[in-house]
Amino acid sequence: MSFRRVNIIILVLAVALFLLVLHHNLLGLSSLLRNEITDSGIVGLQPIDFVPNALRHAIDGREEEIPVVIAASEDRLGGAIAAINSIQHNTRSNVIFYLVTLNNTADHLRSWLNSDSLKSIRYKIVNFDPKLLEGKLKEDPDEGESMKPLTFARFYLPILVPSAKKAIYMDDDVIVQGDILALYNTPLKPGHAAAFSEDCDSASTKVIIRGAGNQYNYIGYLDYKKERIRKLSMKASTCSFNPGVFVANLTEWKRQNITNQLEKWMKLNVEEGLYSRTLAGSITTPPLLIVFYQQHSTIDPMWNVRHLGSSAGKRYSPQFVKAAKLLHWNGHFKPWGRTASYTDVWEKWYIPDPTGKFNLIRRYTEISNIK
Repeated sequence: MSFRRVNIIILVLAVALFLLVLHHNLLGLSSLLRNEITDSGIVGLQPIDFVPNALRHAIDGREEEIPVVIAASEDRLGGAIAAINSIQHNTRSNVIFYLVTLNNTADHLRSWLNSDSLKSIRYKIVNFDPKLLEGKLKEDPDEGESMKPLTFARFYLPILVPSAKKAIYMDDDVIVQGDILALYNTPLKPGHAAAFSEDCDSASTKVIIRGAGNQYNYIGYLDYKKERIRKLSMKASTCSFNPGVFVANLTEWKRQNITNQLEKWMKLNVEEGLYSRTLAGSITTPPLLIVFYQQHSTIDPMWNVRHLGSSAGKRYSPQFVKAAKLLHWNGHFKPWGRTASYTDVWEKWYIPDPTGKFNLIRRYTEISNIK
């Protein structure tokens, strides 16, 4: 009798163990399916984290998803966090952030995103492999910041966001004060794969263009002495545009093979040196200027009020800064640095790093340390 009872107990335990293992495997499969929701389609761009069901504002399930792509590098991570926070708090739309970073930054970024202030955001972390750029960059120590691989993430938008028809790209040195839905709804003309803010007629450029010379024209970015550039028949006086914030029609981007075109000009620059020696701005701009010559739409200038990082002085009135839909600290003086302008506006959206790795550099901090 007792022997039979022992057998029954062993059988029950075995069944329980089997069900436990089965449940664990199903959970693992569910997790795998949740995380690997896209096929990257290219070596070097792999999704490594995804939070699809974070609590959000009340959203109509039928509302279109708004993909926002931001490159998040280790040394500028605080900028990306502030940008994300400002976007999330100024919209009720269904936004999902695609955060492109290097593999060794993912854990740091993830821990920051777990802050209470950011728990409502939906995001995907995508690893960018610098090997993707081999043979496409001309090593130049003078370029510094612009040579960093993540600055080229914007060239690969359809691969980063494979299921979307449209996406927004923005640099990490921005603060959004308007509803991102308005930027997303920027009308693009038929056949145009992207909409940028032009340098010659933007609200921000008009304030500071005095004495800028050809800095805001094509000749400021491309070497017109090179035959290959001259053969393109692009007017040197054509107004350039800023690629730090733009809206992309990804269907059209893929149809025109924009990524392949950009890579082609990157390779040709390595071989022939096609960019201007007095390059005005980032080296990501010249290939975009070539590929999108007279083939891009424009965004509202107030959605890329820039040059806040061009000098340590304040260029705009408080009223103008308050009215801007998006503030852009392009230039050397970043809002997390010691000589930045309008830091009070930026710090409103900054969330301190819970790991303590990223710290703001401020004059008053240095003074208190001396004391």
